[in-house]
This record gives sequence, C-alpha cells and structure tokens, in this order.
Amino acid sequence: MKIHFIAIGGSAMHNLAIALHNKGYQITGSDDTIFEPSKSRLANKDLLPLTLGWYPEKITTNLDAVILGMHAKPDNVELLRAQELGLKIYSYPEFLFEQSKQKTRVVIGGSHGKTTITSMILHVMNYLEIEVDYMVGAQLEGFDTMVHLTEENEFIVLEGDEYLSSPIDRRPKFHLYKPNIALMSGIAWDHINVFPTFENYLEQFSIFTDAITPGGIMVYNQEDEHVKNVVENSKNTIKKYPYTTPNYTIEEGTTLLDTPEGDLPLEFFGKHNLQNLAGAKWICLHMGVGEEEFYEAIESFKGANKRLEKIAENKEAVVFKDFAHSPSKVAATTKAVKHQYQNRHLLACLELHTYSSLNAAFLKEYKGALNAADTAVVFYAPEAVAIKQLDNISEQQIKNAFERDDLIIYTNPEDFKNFLFQRNMENSATVLMSSGNYGGLNFDEVKHLL
Repeated sequence: MKIHFIAIGGSAMHNLAIALHNKGYQITGSDDTIFEPSKSRLANKDLLPLTLGWYPEKITTNLDAVILGMHAKPDNVELLRAQELGLKIYSYPEFLFEQSKQKTRVVIGGSHGKTTITSMILHVMNYLEIEVDYMVGAQLEGFDTMVHLTEENEFIVLEGDEYLSSPIDRRPKFHLYKPNIALMSGIAWDHINVFPTFENYLEQFSIFTDAITPGGIMVYNQEDEHVKNVVENSKNTIKKYPYTTPNYTIEEGTTLLDTPEGDLPLEFFGKHNLQNLAGAKWICLHMGVGEEEFYEAIESFKGANKRLEKIAENKEAVVFKDFAHSPSKVAATTKAVKHQYQNRHLLACLELHTYSSLNAAFLKEYKGALNAADTAVVFYAPEAVAIKQLDNISEQQIKNAFERDDLIIYTNPEDFKNFLFQRNMENSATVLMSSGNYGGLNFDEVKHLL
C-alpha cells in the first residue's frame, strides 16, 4: 500500500509511519515542524521529508490512503487536495482499527494510568516472549517503537486516548477501536477545551463502554466511583471484572506486593500504580498469562517513561520527574512519593502547561492536589497563557485554587531553576511534574543536584 501522512512528525504519527514502513508499506509524509526524536527516527528509515511544509502535489490518485494527524488544520492544502481527489482519509485511530479488524483488540482507557497499564501489559508479554501488536503513548524500555503492527499476531494492545481523532473527526480516539477486551482505570475531568463540562466528559466513557463488542470484557477500577457507575450501569452485554488496590507494604523505601507466593519486591511504587498493576494483571489473565507468570514478569517492571521516573538518587535524597499535569495525577503522584518517603522532606513542583491547567475556570479542580507536599511550588509562563489565547491568571488565583497559602509560585524559568539548584537536598524527596520542561530546564543537569 502507498500511504501519505499529513503531519508525519507527531509522536504518535511518526511511530505509525515507521511501523507501516517496517511492515512493507510505501510511506511518504509532510509536516511544517519536526522535532527530536521524531526527526532522527524518521531519517533513519528514510522517511523524513526533504523539505518542511505542505505540498499538494504530493497528493495523487496513486495513493491508497492518507492518514491525517492532529497537528494539521482543517484547511491544510494537502488535506483539501485529498478531499478533492476523493481519496480515503483516515484519522490515526481509524487506521489502527482497520489494521486490527481481524485481531482481538485490547483497549486501555481512563483519564489517568492508561500509559502505565499498557506498559505493564507489554512488559509482561515481552518478558514471556508472547508476540502482540501494540500502540502505547510512551517509549518503552526494550521496544524500538511505540507502534507495532503485523499480519500474524492474535492480540493488539491499544492505549485508548479520549482526545479528538483528527482535525476533521471530533470523536474521541477510543470510541473508534471497538474493543473485545477493555479496561477503565479512572475518570477525572480533563481536556476542558473539548469537553466543557464534566458531564460531557463523563459521557465519553459511557460511549466507550457501550462500544465494547457484545460478549466482550470490561476490567474496571471499582475504587473510582465514576468508573464504577459508568460500567455497572451500562446495558451492554459484556462481562465485568472489577479490581481494587492489592495489599502491599513498604520497607526501607521498597514496595512489597502481597502475593500467594509471598512478598514480591517491586521497582515502582504508589497506591495508584498498585491499582494499575491490579488492572494489568486482569488483562494479562484474559490474554492467557498465568498468575505466577504475571508476578514473575512484573517484578522487573521499572515504570513507564516519564511516569515517576527516578532521575537522581543518593543516600540522602531522591529526585523524580513525572508527566503528571491533570489534578488527579498531581494528587496521586504527590501522595505516592510522600507515602514512599514518609520521613523525608517532600518538595513537589508542578508546571501548569496544558490548555486545561492554564484555564482560569479549570484551576479550582487543583484544590488540595499538592497538600501531601512539605514544600509546594507551581511554575507557569504567562506567555504560554497568551499563546493559548486564555484569560490572564494571577498568582493569587493559583494560591486560592490550590487552597495553599504557602504555595511558592514562579513565572520566570531562571528564578525557578535558581530556587531548585540552591536548595539543601539533605533528607529530601523531590518530584518535578509537568508535560513540559519548566521553560527550558535541562533534566540532565538536575541529575547533578545530588
């Protein structure tokens, strides 16, 4: 097949392009900006566009399909040309579904935890040398790409994002996969720019549940009331498997999971991650993995990239970075680090970086999210607010939203960096939470804090 990617440089898009190239498809693509690591990875496969920009002449009737990325606009000249020629235009999730129609589709959904759960499942399968197709939202240790597609594998494991499918398809991605086996980890309002009310956001998960094939399976976090209500009130003829946080203890900074074979030391920690493990275990069992095999494999799982990733440690201090940005993720991550290092001073730093987090109407959702920290810092760049064309937010608004009077707020990247690098790190735990980089913070330099 000959396939052209409009906006090939995206994190998900370039991985799909490489996966299809590896499968033997003829791939071309365009984009107006391509950053690392996409740029080098595309270049290594001779898929990097020779020049940046959009070129309608690349769109011809010789193409079997066009795949449209979210970075493109509805008036993109290549898209308009494809529509004019009547070519088949797929969104990213639509094409993944086309590639997996004959497979058992396993879809991991939820506002939080889905990347980690998908990563856990793939780690177990890789450890046990069980070949599966997959799409996951982070680069995993031991995996070359974030997307892998074959003709022969029975299962495909898909991370089910609730964000929009493409500029011309406003359906959430996970509505398109029609899973045979699904998981729902948690529901906490996000993407306020697309789902303006919580009720509207909640509805997307009901649609996801109802899209499971009749007779299929839903594994769900029974401790999340919204998840519980959505799944248990669904009239879809599916089998429902609830999970809860498994029993565990913490000894000298190591989490020990209670299993039938005794305490199992884990490389990761946090109640939310133990919940993730419980969900991943159910999914693996439904994919044919034995319970003992699961425990043997999960012992060596170190965590998904940028999810409570340890970047520095000595006898006195430890530093983590985490992708957490939504209120529920921030609260879970902060509590997890404090629980794991109860006798240390916890510094929790959060960058407000996404559209939702910088929206004055959404700020109140962060109430109490940093309460577990001994010292709490929020960084945001006023210019990011302006770029997103949002109303200005003040430091007092942020303090009021978090309901923490001692909250430290920085808007200048150098001021934040100086604060971080001049701290006494003795007997401390630090977590840096952001989907950005605090205005240019080099995380390799952070390693030298200790």
